[in-house]
Amino acid sequence: MNAETAQEIAALKKLATKELRRKYAEVFGDSTNANNKAWLLKRIAWRLQANAEGGLTERAKKRTAELANDADLRLTLPKAAKVETEALVATAPLPSPRDNRLPPAGTILVREYRGGQVQVTVLAEGFEHEGKTYPSLSAVAKAITGSHVNGFLFFKLTGGKP
Repeated sequence: MNAETAQEIAALKKLATKELRRKYAEVFGDSTNANNKAWLLKRIAWRLQANAEGGLTERAKKRTAELANDADLRLTLPKAAKVETEALVATAPLPSPRDNRLPPAGTILVREYRGGQVQVTVLAEGFEHEGKTYPSLSAVAKAITGSHVNGFLFFKLTGGKP
């Protein structure tokens, strides 16, 4: 690397990110949205060196062209394709497997908590406590205690363990 290029690269380190973005646009002929100073420094330094030293060798350029020609991979997503609505089939969401620690729907879970009795009804989809439906036992336990608690542990549903 010649001395002039080395000085120019050293001067880049003193620039602010906004100035580096301007320099990037000047060197590459295209703007960037990047705000990562280290990345901008590396890219600009690389381009300055490539311009000063002549870039890739002819052998490297030939090899990259061969590789690009053989590449069948798509590196970017295609633009949003028009989807015909007739081809779409509506399906119901798959039912999630029911946790084997849960009792059957209709069961009332009872637990002593802070001198009172808490009752929760197990529903087919969720749990009911004081007239409100919750999606999980942990949500019920959080409503009762005011902090996150594992619902299975709170209601002592440990899957057959004593």
